[in-house]
Amino acid sequence: MARLHSEAHVVDRIGWLRASILGANDGIVSTASLIAGVAAAGVAQHSILVTGIAGLVAGAMSMAAGEYVSVSSQGDAEKADIARERTELETQPESEREELIGIYEKRGLDRDLAEKVTDKLMAGNALEAHLRDELGLTSEMSARPVQAAVASAASFAAGAALPLVLVPMFGGPSLAWVVSGASLLFLAILGVIGARAGSAPVGMAVLRVTFWGAFAMAATAAIGSLFGTTVG
Repeated sequence: MARLHSEAHVVDRIGWLRASILGANDGIVSTASLIAGVAAAGVAQHSILVTGIAGLVAGAMSMAAGEYVSVSSQGDAEKADIARERTELETQPESEREELIGIYEKRGLDRDLAEKVTDKLMAGNALEAHLRDELGLTSEMSARPVQAAVASAASFAAGAALPLVLVPMFGGPSLAWVVSGASLLFLAILGVIGARAGSAPVGMAVLRVTFWGAFAMAATAAIGSLFGTTVG
């Protein structure tokens, strides 16, 4: 007898995974860039630490609010589509049946089989069948604003804490270089984690996050150095 096998898919974690990776990446890049820029300007170590902490708190709250508003808007759109589909099923059942038959025919089923599949699914849960096959709405992909907000805030704070803990350990001109180098390492590790969690190619993920992280830190360090020289 053939042994049943289980398939591990990542689609059910795409919501929190996207929010977590985005939050951690933003936390590392924005905080490291902020520290590098302020350090390059020649600001005192204590002031750099306070600036970094303020950036962590502000960034985490901003990420949470942004994710909540964005995903809530997505949820509102989904609810409107569900309500519209429910109404159409009640008032135009035959039209909705033909619509679903047409969808299955486009996917390769002949008319007779498409009708049988449609009738079977609509007899069970017509709304679910239309949401899934007509609109592409599933429980795995549905909007979860609170989950996204919490994941973004927590991951941003965790990411921002990584370069921030280096500030009390290093001072002077070397701080900007140490924070930048360590942050690139953190980003590379994040790229590996994100790629593995999402079953994606590791090399491209690492290259993507480290390139843009290096660009952001170099730009802010250059600006900080310019203003520090001008003020001095």
